[in-house]
Order: sequence, then structure tokens, then C-alpha cells
Amino acid sequence: MKIFRNLLIILTFFILGINISKAEIYVDIDSGNINPIPIAIMDFSGKNKELATIGKNIASVVSNDLKRSGLFSPISNDAFVDKKQDIKLSPNFENWTVINAMALVYGNVEKAEDDKVRVEFQLWDVVGQIRLEGQVLLTEKTNWRRIAHIIADYIYKRMTGDNGYFDTRIVYVAETGSKLNRTKRLAVIDQDGENLKYLTSGKIPVTTPVFSPNSQKIAYVTYYKQVPHVYIFDIETGEQELLGNFPGMSFAPRFSPDGKSVIISIAEDGNSDIYEMNLKSKKLKKLTKHPAIETAPTYSPDGKRIAFVSDRSGSPQIYTMNRDGSDVERISFGKGQYGDVNWSPRGDYLAFVKILDNNFYIGLMFEDGTGERLIAKGYTVESPTWSPNGRRIIFYEGEPTKDGDEKLTLQSVDITGYNHEVMKTPTGASDPAWSPSLP
Repeated sequence: MKIFRNLLIILTFFILGINISKAEIYVDIDSGNINPIPIAIMDFSGKNKELATIGKNIASVVSNDLKRSGLFSPISNDAFVDKKQDIKLSPNFENWTVINAMALVYGNVEKAEDDKVRVEFQLWDVVGQIRLEGQVLLTEKTNWRRIAHIIADYIYKRMTGDNGYFDTRIVYVAETGSKLNRTKRLAVIDQDGENLKYLTSGKIPVTTPVFSPNSQKIAYVTYYKQVPHVYIFDIETGEQELLGNFPGMSFAPRFSPDGKSVIISIAEDGNSDIYEMNLKSKKLKKLTKHPAIETAPTYSPDGKRIAFVSDRSGSPQIYTMNRDGSDVERISFGKGQYGDVNWSPRGDYLAFVKILDNNFYIGLMFEDGTGERLIAKGYTVESPTWSPNGRRIIFYEGEPTKDGDEKLTLQSVDITGYNHEVMKTPTGASDPAWSPSLP
């Protein structure tokens, strides 16, 4: 069972909804209604075929981003009464209320200097008949997909009050080959599954990658000479650096919120403890000293507390402590075994994996251990990772196949347990980690 991989190495509510006020429509993600808001997204206009194609592609990506969030229900273009809209003019609201649209997005793509394009969009509240948002963005032609994600983020934030998460990436382990002869290499994709890029060759297996706070570096574990060690990969330069030449095995890395330190587990002589390394000074500090196995450390967003998994009580449970290792407190007391704990970037929840009655679950609890609830279940489900706004979780599921192998897929779910989706990847995929919003 891969959930307790680190142990085995050593041992041999927010509910979604919609609110309508007289002045403005907005998506209330704290209410009890889960009906997505109907939104009309017109193809962005352009004066020539190339610009019109870019505009259509941008509108399509924006529509797909918002739909996947579960908060919005894009209306089919076939239902539109108005097929074109001048960016400089207000819409005819009657033509949008007749198709039950509650919000409207339209835009324009123009040629700019140095082979760039100028993209403008507007977001309208059809119910209140007011403009909610308008932005002008300048970019390279080839960068239209990222511009679409940025526009989707603007719309999401304006209508929910929360930051969007569409202009982000996912790093994961791309797996090919049979279960007994598996090639594992680092891969990065946009959060919608596009723009795949492989970062390592696969000659040496890798696991558990995580992004730095600025999304420019990745910490991961590699099995060079069959022994796990933590490496740092620089995405911009492609350089890889061993975190430290530790006497034992090192694994389970996580960056501190300020990106200046990495927290890891180091195992020696059958026991593992949690350490923190300052990336500039390379100074290593031991945070736990216990004969039990301590692993899966994760920082609180303010960097003051650390959650981790320990079997010091007889079975793997979740604990928290101060960053200096003091004030250790057990917070999980439910039935079953806990693992893969991950602190929400909002600071309110801890995500975790739980094994109970031979079933695997993704669960949430408040930072003090209360309010535990399970939001996803699978044959094996592991490695929960948070969207940067703390509203969605990506994890992976391993499912046995008829030929005795294993099918690995990335999946996402809202923190309410609704809107569960499978992400498309060209190969088997495991160990996802969500980037912060891109700079």
C-alpha cells in the first residue's frame, strides 16, 4: 500500500451556491446551494481570421476553466441571440435574460506591436445590468492559453470573492511500463491538463515532487543507487542539486512558506525523524527525536506550525508541533490509520489520507483535529494537494487492472466532496503537487 510508502521504506464546509442581490449577482461559496450559475461566454472577436481564431480559443479555455470549478454552467453558443458584441458597447440585456444567462463575458483580440496581441474582456451582471469587471492584457500570440486562464481567474475572483486557481501548474510523476518494471519521471502540466513537459528522463525513478512558493523550483525524491534522497530541480535552468549528503535516507520534502527552508524526513538505523534545512546556509536542524517513525511534514501557511504523521501512539496518526519542534500534540483520534497530511494554504484545513476497514479515503479536518470528514474514496487514493485558493484538492488513485497491473489517474474534488473529476494525462500519473498561482 503506497500511502505509507515512507513508513514502508524504513520498515524493509464550504458548500457551493449562488446568491442574487438587487444590485449584483455573485457566487456565494459559503451558502447551501450547489446549483452552478448560468454564464454566457461569447467568442472574442478579431478583425482577421488569425485574431478571430485566437479569440475563439481564449473563450473556449475560459469556459472550460469555469465549468470545471463546478460553480459555473456555461451556456451553449447555439442558444445565443446575439452572435457578436462590440467591446465598446453595453450588451442588450433582454437578449441574455431570455436564455437565462445570469452573467455575460465578451472580448476582443487586436494586433499590437512586436507581434503581440492586445486582449480585452468585459464581465457583466445580466441580472443587475451592471459591468463587474474589465481588463486589457498584452501578450505574445503563443501565450493566448495563459491569458485565458488569467481571465478565468479574474472572473472567478470577481464573482466569488476568492482568488482563482486557473493560472497554475501541476507537477506529478508520469509512470509508464508494467508494475514490476515502471519508468517514473517528473512531468509538469497546466491545471487543465495542457502544455505537458517532462523534466527528467526516467532513467532514475522519482517520487513526491513539490513546488517552491515561487513555482520556479521543485523538490523531489530520487532513488539514485536504490537509496532515496531529496533533490532540488530548477525549472528555469534545468539544474538538479542534491539537498544534502545525509547519512541515511531522506524523503517527504516540503518547502517553507517563504521558500528559504525545506522540511524533510531522514531515516537511519530503522528510525526516521523530521529535520529542517536552511537552503542558504545548508544548516540542518533536527525537530523530532523519538523512536517512532515521523514523516510527511507540512508547514502551516504562516510557517509557525508543522503537521506530520507519527506512529508513536501505535498506529499512524496526525500530530502538530511548533516550528522549532516544541509543543507536540496529537490531533487525529478517529478510527483507522492516517497519512499524507497536507496543510491548506488558507490555514483552515488539513487534508489527509485515511485507511479504514481496508478502504482508502481522502479526508479533511480543521487544524485542531476537529470536524473530520471524508470527501473521496478509491481502491487506493493518495497524495492530496491543494489548489492555491484552498478550494479544491488533486490526488491520485491506483486501481487494479484485469492483467494484474495498476491504473494510475489524477483526480480532483471540491472541499465539499462535490464535482469529482478525473484529469486526462497521456500516461499513468501519481504524486501530484499543485503550484501556487504563477508569478
